[in-house]
Amino acid sequence: MTTIEPRGSEYAELMRRVRQAGLLRRRVPFYIRAFAIAGGVWLAGWAVFVALGDSWWQLAVAPVLAAVFAQGAFLGHDAGHRQIFRTRRANYLAGLVAGNLAIGVSIGWWTSNHNRHHAHPNTEDADPDIMGVLAHSGQRAGAGRGLRRLIFRYQAWLFFPMLLLEGWSLHAASVKAVLRWPIRHRVLEGATLAVHFAGYLALVFAVLSPGKALVFIVVHQGLFGLYMGCTFAPNHKGMEVFTDGERVDFLRRQVLTARNVRGGLLVDIALGGLNYQIEHHLFPAMPRASLRAAQPLVAGFCAERGVAYSETTLLESYSQAMRHLNEVGKATRTSELRLVAISDPAAVDLPDIRVRDEVPARR
Repeated sequence: MTTIEPRGSEYAELMRRVRQAGLLRRRVPFYIRAFAIAGGVWLAGWAVFVALGDSWWQLAVAPVLAAVFAQGAFLGHDAGHRQIFRTRRANYLAGLVAGNLAIGVSIGWWTSNHNRHHAHPNTEDADPDIMGVLAHSGQRAGAGRGLRRLIFRYQAWLFFPMLLLEGWSLHAASVKAVLRWPIRHRVLEGATLAVHFAGYLALVFAVLSPGKALVFIVVHQGLFGLYMGCTFAPNHKGMEVFTDGERVDFLRRQVLTARNVRGGLLVDIALGGLNYQIEHHLFPAMPRASLRAAQPLVAGFCAERGVAYSETTLLESYSQAMRHLNEVGKATRTSELRLVAISDPAAVDLPDIRVRDEVPARR
């Protein structure tokens, strides 16, 4: 097991610089504008939906509503990290509106699940985000069986098509959490989700014929999931993967497992500030509007300490992530050949296939 000795004083020094720069102060006016814009587009989108009536032109409305649903998810994410207001209650209520009511994703479930990811980023058996349908290490890919093994093998090719199911997955996980998890405010969570789903289905089927309604829902929810998945894909895939139990100090655990995406204001808006993934992981409560200012400060600090800091373009981040998934998937083929070689060494010429993680070296 690799061990990296804790260096808490380094993070404390970085925190001191960030506080001194005022980057942890609340940016309430920014969030008021963000909620107003997202809420306005949400209402306008549904107004256009009603105005168009029973028409196939509704398929042009679906991408707009998918995008505004994603923006609502970003606001719910920020509320879950208490970036918006000072009090837990105010942030929770903001998340309830942006998540449960507006898009049908439980803020209680999201916060609980997402906090586990932040505590153990890219850590096998600890980070829920890498223990799902994809394999992020050769060891996990090689251990897969049956359908899971088949998915692991072709995961680079299946990744984007599978994202079309991400919206449904978020809704299903929310409902499951309300029914089975010991989340806080279970009744309120369930009631607000019920209001969303009932209102959504009632409106869609009241305006559209059953056939068009089903097509609209499939397209809308599919594009919502695709948008969300394309937002999360650049953040950690292809970066350092730890095993549960490895001792790594907080600074390096957060920096080495994350990748930033540069691209200016448009990328900042499209990705909800999550393109500053390193800064966000180091300071989860930092308001989204302050992440851009924090980036050069954090990058400079990492350079001083010799900590590898990863930043690239959006397209290159997808390329790196897909190459990594493809390399990991090869481990399924390697393990199969090794099993055959053990039983009959003459039956197979075992190739030298290695899983290569395209990540910066630890320093």
